Amino acid sequence: MSFLGSRADGQADALTTGNGDFSELLRLSDNRPTADAFRAPAAHALTSAATQIEATTVLSFHFKDGVLIAGDRRATAGNIIMYDRADKVIDLDHDTIIAIAGSPAVAFEMARTLQTSFQYYRRSQLQALSLSAKVRALGKLIKDNLPMTLQGVGTVVPILAARDPHHQPDPTLFFYDALGAQFQAVDFAVSGSGSPAARSVLQWINRWSGQPTSQRDEKQAVQLALQLLDVAAESDSATGGVDRRSHVFPQVKLLTREGLRSVSVETLRECFTSLEAAQK
Repeated sequence: MSFLGSRADGQADALTTGNGDFSELLRLSDNRPTADAFRAPAAHALTSAATQIEATTVLSFHFKDGVLIAGDRRATAGNIIMYDRADKVIDLDHDTIIAIAGSPAVAFEMARTLQTSFQYYRRSQLQALSLSAKVRALGKLIKDNLPMTLQGVGTVVPILAARDPHHQPDPTLFFYDALGAQFQAVDFAVSGSGSPAARSVLQWINRWSGQPTSQRDEKQAVQLALQLLDVAAESDSATGGVDRRSHVFPQVKLLTREGLRSVSVETLRECFTSLEAAQK
């Protein structure tokens, strides 16, 4: 069926095409809204008024005594640096630690939920939650966050390091995808916008350097973490690395058979100073 109609410029009116394409009709017709007016706004448009804050970059690897997990301190909103002292490495209990990359608001809520859940189980059952249960608990929270992830807001892709003092005292490292699937990392795990640079360096170190991360002592591991985050900052503006002007250093924590502990700022400064001195 065809409807009669014509345009003053001689071009056939969309009403005469008879093909039933409403979008084409809107595009060709004068003084009518375009097809874009009927499309749902993109996720980035919905959040343009209040750009979400993102936290990157985090990394972790096995060293001689256990697992090192570290994160830079920068939080950004688009191309704006919102904060340069963000805490991205969070203790969940004495044997479990998480490093967050993505939306801090969602990640911090996940961390608080896990902290409460682990503590409640320990007090009610008089024993700690098993390692596998902790790994699945975080995966469940990430999966529950899928609707936000699909909208492009609130995405969290964390790294988890944990150990079971009674059944598996050696620390184990896990990484996740945005859907909540968990994978055990044999050598290292990285996440965040600066992760491609750090991953490339770690791949070379573990395959070709002759001294993989698992053979490095504590000081060498801490120095490597500082170097990796500094390299990531060179290629990614959202990564803070080591702030030489303000003397802001990344968060670095160690999980070993003896438990979980943080590396002090004084130790980080000493390690970084020795690295710079070696280059002169």
